[in-house]
Amino acid sequence: MNFELAREFIYRNARPVELAMWKFFMEKGSLEDVLTCLSFYQNGDGGFGHALEPDSFNPYSSPIQTWQATKFLNQIGFTDSSHPIIQGILHYLESGKGYHEETKQWNATVESHNDYPRAEWWGYSEVTEYSPNPTAALAGFIVRYAPNGSKLWNKGKELVKDAYDWLVNNFPVHEPHILECYIQLYGYLEQADATDWIDREDLKKRLIQLVSMNICRETERWGKDYVALPSRFIGDRNSIFYKGNEEIVEKNCEFLAKAQLEDGSFIVPWQWWTDYKEYEIAANWWKSVIILENARFVKGVS
Repeated sequence: MNFELAREFIYRNARPVELAMWKFFMEKGSLEDVLTCLSFYQNGDGGFGHALEPDSFNPYSSPIQTWQATKFLNQIGFTDSSHPIIQGILHYLESGKGYHEETKQWNATVESHNDYPRAEWWGYSEVTEYSPNPTAALAGFIVRYAPNGSKLWNKGKELVKDAYDWLVNNFPVHEPHILECYIQLYGYLEQADATDWIDREDLKKRLIQLVSMNICRETERWGKDYVALPSRFIGDRNSIFYKGNEEIVEKNCEFLAKAQLEDGSFIVPWQWWTDYKEYEIAANWWKSVIILENARFVKGVS
């Protein structure tokens, strides 16, 4: 992968938040700059909107956009629970907005999604059954950062149990988005040293198995179909998912070197399947996100 070409694209096209992330990971940039840029996507209720997840232009808070913010915090390793961003997220989750009491989950979509340009899959629909996306990850965030023993913390603890039970009952899961939520959950449980609510070792074993199963090993489909490459789950050689996948990780690196376009970016392998012209704006934002993910991956496994 040509890092200089990638850098040029980022500096010319990226949103401030992705530019700050690039500087943080690739140029020893400021963590505070990342947090400052991220804070502009946070609303007064503590939730996130404003197309932080580029496929939904909804400016209002939603669980999925808020989950996206937690991913940013995870990636930069920021764990100060007293910081306004984290406190705001906890406030939003405690408010019950976007939470479906009957199924005990945060909905992936909210009604206001339908009022703004978006991908087809972010259109609002009534909740009919439980999905751990993004509830599993948000529950993990709560038990990691909410005050131990608080009402919110206890709610998070119960939701963690529910998410684990769902995974056991629906194993194996062939859905990368859901798998990402469980990987994030596992990380939170490790940080919180939570061992007595669920079988954390069993969760770890299941995740290792699921990552291996969900990685698309038909390399001819890479860059053409919307499939999961190793880089989606494996950040570096220290990842619990690296062992046993060394060969496919190497192929991933070789693929990225060939797939990189002349402008330093990579193809965005999906459409919105709607008539919204804003897709072109989102796609350009996604290119910077994809560059950043690929660059971090190549750097981490090299």
